[in-house]
Amino acid sequence: MTDSGSKIAVVTGAGSGIGRAVAVELLRAGWSVALAGRRPETLEETAALVPQSAFLTVRTDVSKPEDVAALFAATVDRFGRLDLLFNNAGTFGPGGVPVEELPYDAWRHVVDTNLNGAFLCAQAAYRQMKEQDPQGGRIINNGSISAHTPRPHSVAYTATKHALTGLTKSLSLDGRPYGIAVGQIDIGNAATDMTARMQTGALQANGAVAPEPVMDVADVARTVRHMAELPLEANVQFATVLATAMPYVGRG
Repeated sequence: MTDSGSKIAVVTGAGSGIGRAVAVELLRAGWSVALAGRRPETLEETAALVPQSAFLTVRTDVSKPEDVAALFAATVDRFGRLDLLFNNAGTFGPGGVPVEELPYDAWRHVVDTNLNGAFLCAQAAYRQMKEQDPQGGRIINNGSISAHTPRPHSVAYTATKHALTGLTKSLSLDGRPYGIAVGQIDIGNAATDMTARMQTGALQANGAVAPEPVMDVADVARTVRHMAELPLEANVQFATVLATAMPYVGRG
């Protein structure tokens, strides 16, 4: 633990969007946070939103095992242990591309980031949480509404998010003997740069293009913090947080 006794978190994809919002929420709540992402300048921008907070920025490409190993080594070296991984880094990949036209390289990039990257970070967190004293910790995977049902032309993103649900369940089971709680948050239409197009028009299953409601990303961050601050004897296995009127339940 740090001298202040604060909890220690790693947040991937912390330079923007949901990752930034969650990192800021945790920092404001007194957590010490390792901010991970591919662009150091955006990580510093995230940290600057909470002056005088306890943070570490680590340039990380989660699809590279050596980057992930360096991230967790730096976190433990700086803060002494790990209490939370918010496994958030991800990409949509090319939008609007029919499955028959999707290049293999584009498929591979989405799989490497969303699935392989999530596995590598979870594996590193699991190892640390199992070995540290006191033992245990929490992993929260960022799933998606697409972990339940797809959007048109989203085969790579949807496949990885369905796979992430299996990763969550398996890690949750394997973590039981070591006090490692693993859950997943599935998010629909949080207002970020990545979802800006939803408000101007998104392709629907019937072929129409229609604007969709969004919600404040801060509401997602508060939900993640609630999950993170439960005692390890309690776990939110799956949480779904979405814009109330988005076309998901029923016929939209």
